[in-house]
Amino acid sequence: MNSGSASLWPTFLQAIVETLQMVSVTLLVGGFAGLVIGILLYTTRAGNLLANRPVFTALNVLVNTVRPIPFIIFITAIQPLTVEVTGTSYGTEAVIFPMAIMATFGTSRIVEQNLVALDPGVIEAARAMGAGPLRIILTVIIPEALGPLVLGYTFLFVAITDMSAMAGAVAGGGLGDFALQYGYQRFNPVVTWFTLGVIVVIVQLGQVLGNWLARRVMRR
Repeated sequence: MNSGSASLWPTFLQAIVETLQMVSVTLLVGGFAGLVIGILLYTTRAGNLLANRPVFTALNVLVNTVRPIPFIIFITAIQPLTVEVTGTSYGTEAVIFPMAIMATFGTSRIVEQNLVALDPGVIEAARAMGAGPLRIILTVIIPEALGPLVLGYTFLFVAITDMSAMAGAVAGGGLGDFALQYGYQRFNPVVTWFTLGVIVVIVQLGQVLGNWLARRVMRR
């Protein structure tokens, strides 16, 4: 940013902190909840470890219903629920709630798709040795799919960062909000492009780290 925008630096740095807060909390909460649902989607399939058609159908319909909804519409649609849970309809905390929900369903499908690619023979071998469902999930299924899952979560990080930028449209704070308020609304393209550059850097760093972790896991 140029010298005329020097007074915006404290606000800009705060926006970076808010973005990192939104992304990290959403990745942690949505990533874990999505992992659980994804494993359930995989294990409750017909002929699988915990085959249960009603549970699989209910989860599958739920994921297919929520996942395609555009995030900006999803935020406004569940605003009453957001207010009930967070006590407010704007700000970083209010945006994290719908972000975590959307990330949960996005993650669940990523996890399921990666687990479906597993060799069924590995699971059957563990069952033949007397391992229970929970043990197979923790010691066979997750470790076998860990490399692809890391890549899937890297993609999730990029998607969550994108969601955090869109949160600016509803005064959710972060870099998206900063770009809208001090760039677009004040006709200052320098601020807009500078903010965009920072978002791109954050995404690239996350992508590089995710690819590195995936390579390390796959070499084992």
